[in-house]
Amino acid sequence: MPPTVLTDRLAVEIARLGVVGASSDVGTLARVAELAAQAVPGCAGASGVRWAVPDAPVASDGSGASGGTGGARVPEPLAHAASHPELAEITDRQLARGKGPIFEVAATRRPLASDDVLVETRWSETTSDMLRRGVRCFSTTPHDHAPVLVTLTLYGVTAGGLAPGQHALASLLAAQGSAAVSNVLQYDEVHRAAAQLREAVEARAIVDQAKGILMHALGCDADQAFAEMRRISQTRHVKLTALAQRIVGGRGVS
Repeated sequence: MPPTVLTDRLAVEIARLGVVGASSDVGTLARVAELAAQAVPGCAGASGVRWAVPDAPVASDGSGASGGTGGARVPEPLAHAASHPELAEITDRQLARGKGPIFEVAATRRPLASDDVLVETRWSETTSDMLRRGVRCFSTTPHDHAPVLVTLTLYGVTAGGLAPGQHALASLLAAQGSAAVSNVLQYDEVHRAAAQLREAVEARAIVDQAKGILMHALGCDADQAFAEMRRISQTRHVKLTALAQRIVGGRGVS
């Protein structure tokens, strides 16, 4: 089996995964799966899942138990994509059942693999799904980039087609994919915070304008004008900002 070669083109494609705002969760996962199918020798296709990471740790056996902590929640799937529709069906069926190798990997944060699903005794339902779609071996790798957890599954069509030495690139792709999703989440959070701050500044400005109008109309100071606005807001069940907008717009307080 030929070794994995990190070509210039592949390096550029991997780097593009981290471009903030360039894609959605599903788009990023789909691109990671496509790159894995193209670049990893023996890989006929791939699928990725983004998981919600619980606050409390899970047990190493994946049971969700956490000793004296009262039981921890296991990760929950949030988005998934695959390089081929039939591989997406394998993931869909695991998600519908709520069990299978991807769930074990997400819970334990440890990779799992099968060199030949035809003789595999674990996950009988999932391996049956794989065999019906021509899959003979698979490997699932996790990458935890808090608060994002991504699992990447590689599929081969021949027994033993995914040699352990070929998984370094899969780990790199999973890591870059989870980092890309995490960057997008942080980017969105910053934008939401900026929008909220802008709204707060605009609201403060309109309230200050309304206070100035009342100060002039009532011959009072700023504190008294604000107290009067609060009184009217409470007695008439109108938001303070909406009341300020009415005053500034010359519509009065009626």
